[in-house]
Amino acid sequence: MGITLSVNDGIATVTIDRPEKLNALTLAMYRDLGDAFNAVGRDDAVEVVVLTGAGDRAFCVGADLTESIPALASDRFDISEWDDAHIKAKPLHKPVIAAVNGLCLGGGFEIMLATDIRIASTAASFALPEPGLGFVPAGGTLVRLVRQIGYAHAMEIMLTGDRFDAAHMERVGVVNRVVPPDALMPEALRIATRLRANSGQALRTIKEAALDLRHLDWAQAFAAEARLGQRTFTSADAREGLRAFGEKRKPDFHALRRAGGAGDRS
Repeated sequence: MGITLSVNDGIATVTIDRPEKLNALTLAMYRDLGDAFNAVGRDDAVEVVVLTGAGDRAFCVGADLTESIPALASDRFDISEWDDAHIKAKPLHKPVIAAVNGLCLGGGFEIMLATDIRIASTAASFALPEPGLGFVPAGGTLVRLVRQIGYAHAMEIMLTGDRFDAAHMERVGVVNRVVPPDALMPEALRIATRLRANSGQALRTIKEAALDLRHLDWAQAFAAEARLGQRTFTSADAREGLRAFGEKRKPDFHALRRAGGAGDRS
């Protein structure tokens, strides 16, 4: 119960595990979720992360209204203490896939927005109900949503607080694809396995660029892009990729990691 973390063959699965309460997050669970993200970020054995909720009713309905929200409302708790759980405090440069299996509301929606690829069940539904309760989705959403999808769609989701189905969220670009409930985790793990076949160095660099370069002007961004590109061109992964291309075989980036290839890390 709480937050569980397992690692299998380079793929970490982080599960919000409180299904009897629709995976609502207590203060301790927020802390543990942040710790889990920090742990997978540090673990060289982890290349891709899958985030989901336990059970079939909810991905996460956000903060527990009997504990977490009252703590914020009483001004005895600062929302910035949840920054690790919302992946705001420090970047996680490994790909994170969300498998959204039911209700995705409030803080759960906000945590989903911190992920990179999102697969939703046909049974999933989404909402940011905060304006109807007198506050705002300040767990990253006010910054992220208008940068991730079109302005008008983002504002409708945030201002109305209405519930939207998975098909709508796919149309507006919040999620990548929608699958039947029994196909959700297999599809998320299929994508994770597909990503893991690529260079871990390249994946981390692509995500680093996506997060860090967008606030720069064109000249600064292109200069930073060149530095990041050069870092990968001179890495052990690039040498293996080019060697494999010449030998007409698939590159084995995992063999480099097992051998402790120094060029793999970023």
